[in-house]
Amino acid sequence: MKYFIAFALIAAVCALAQAQEQTCQVDVQSACGQTANALMAFFSDESGVSNCNARYAAIGHLEPKLQDYIQLQLKKSYEYLLLATHFNSYQMNRPGFQKLYQGLSDRSFDDTIELIKQVTRRGGSVDFSKAHDKGVAHPPEVHLNELESLARALDNEKELTNGAIHVHTSATHGTTQNREHDPEMAHYLQENFLSKQAESVRKLSGYANDLSKLVTVREPSLSVYLFDEYLQKQ
Repeated sequence: MKYFIAFALIAAVCALAQAQEQTCQVDVQSACGQTANALMAFFSDESGVSNCNARYAAIGHLEPKLQDYIQLQLKKSYEYLLLATHFNSYQMNRPGFQKLYQGLSDRSFDDTIELIKQVTRRGGSVDFSKAHDKGVAHPPEVHLNELESLARALDNEKELTNGAIHVHTSATHGTTQNREHDPEMAHYLQENFLSKQAESVRKLSGYANDLSKLVTVREPSLSVYLFDEYLQKQ
């Protein structure tokens, strides 16, 4: 009796697989009724189970946008690293600014790794052989004074924030029917990027405004030195 039930279940699975499209069951339906050797050969061929993956919802729609955002994060990490190196030189000697930009560089690099993990966890992939065309024609200018560097960093953080908003909007405003709606990805971006980026924009805008007021006093060099001391303690 138990064998009859088992065969009945297998038949039901095969019938259900035949009635659906683009599913893992469709991929395995051809294995139904085959010998053990044929079944092993079937599953050894990756193309035979192309739909048995972790892809669902709007990952196909969001993958190119996430690819661009990952490369943008990596690009900003590099720019911040150059700024940190600039202010760590013996000519500039601004350890507070160096600490600020090194932290931003490390954060953007860590965010790059986490985004790659998220994409691959959802069955996607990241191709770094594709050039990121936003801003690559103009190398970043890092020989800036302290106030100019804060302005540049604030612009960078707004660009990163807008990039996260762009992907989040695409994941939120799509529909289930056209497979562009992805609440899981929207929640991931909200929890891990949007709130953090808002805080970063707020902090850097405060730094830029405070320093712009300080350098208007009679001893701007002393003001910049004291502001650098303040950054070291943050």
